[in-house]
Amino acid sequence: MDDLKGIPGTPVFQGDEAIKGYALNKMCFSFNDAASRAAFQADEEGYMTKYRLSPEQKAAIRSRNVLQLIAAGGNVYYLAKFAGIFGLNVQDIGAQQTGMSIEDFKTFLASQA
Repeated sequence: MDDLKGIPGTPVFQGDEAIKGYALNKMCFSFNDAASRAAFQADEEGYMTKYRLSPEQKAAIRSRNVLQLIAAGGNVYYLAKFAGIFGLNVQDIGAQQTGMSIEDFKTFLASQA
């Protein structure tokens, strides 16, 4: 796995990242429950405080930036729960990760089929 750390733009989710992102990922896991999603939408700041997110994690949540969330220790599988609250799908996340527009990313995906 250490070899993967040398691939530019490829964050590797290992033990250090799991520890760093525990609170963020725990909060995102809570979004499996509709009541939790509603509670977050009603009071984002209070919900983030309840889960003891770091300042970096709170800033990433506020910006809705998946790359910042990953850098803050977020695991993409849990972050998908967060993205779903705002109607974002995997293609939206992929576009954000690659710096492409959503339409350009969809065109790219179709070209790879």
